[in-house]
Amino acid sequence: MTVAEPYALGPDSQPQPGPRGRVEGPHLWRSTIYPGTLREYWVYVPAQYDGSAAALMVFQDGHQYVDVHAEHRVPVVFDNLIRRQEMPVTIGVFVNPGHIGDDLPDDRWSANNRSVEYDSLGDRYVRFLLEELLPEVEQSYAISADPARRGIAGASSGGICAFTAAWERPDRFQKVLSHIGSFTDIRGGHVYPSLIRSTPRKPLRVFLQDGTNDLDNAYGNWPQANREMADALRSAGYDYRFVMGVGAHTHLHGGAILPDTLRWLWR
Repeated sequence: MTVAEPYALGPDSQPQPGPRGRVEGPHLWRSTIYPGTLREYWVYVPAQYDGSAAALMVFQDGHQYVDVHAEHRVPVVFDNLIRRQEMPVTIGVFVNPGHIGDDLPDDRWSANNRSVEYDSLGDRYVRFLLEELLPEVEQSYAISADPARRGIAGASSGGICAFTAAWERPDRFQKVLSHIGSFTDIRGGHVYPSLIRSTPRKPLRVFLQDGTNDLDNAYGNWPQANREMADALRSAGYDYRFVMGVGAHTHLHGGAILPDTLRWLWR
């Protein structure tokens, strides 16, 4: 059943007068931590970048978030919020999941190593970011080492991936944005609520978004899983926010609220 979603992009997601950053890429990267994989990534450089250490935000499924005609339009939103000093001067890194093979698939959502990288627990993916990709970006741009000035985001499997990266390395990432996050039993991610409750609180700020018409299948119920995540974060005393809408497994709601989400994350 198709769900009518009452979400529209506001003025902060539209180009406004003023300086605009630039997007470099797509660049190609072959990983050693994920041998045999090829992936694309892009880098957003704000107009206000002056060579001093900038904040950082990494987006999984980067092709979705970097596209200025799609739902999130991150470069446009960054331009508007940075210009008004509603978030810091921030380098954006948009990275796609790896694909095993010599060529990339035409459909960027069908990269065959996506679930291995995104849905798996543990530190392998964040090691890929910290040991491979970000050092490459830092050859050209200065990025703050302060974990409070580093965020990570994603949708669906990319959402749980973002949380896992910060959970494993809160010394490097302390801001998490998850859209329609797959905190279900695809590769064991359903354990997070109990882990959050039983582990000493980590210095994370977490934003969760989901919709009441999200997925319900053999892997779990997405709205229920996100509610359980929010309840666990509340119980454990985290700095978190949970927004539940009426949408399905789409980017419409997350894109519509992205400007306010970023204001909250970077406040």
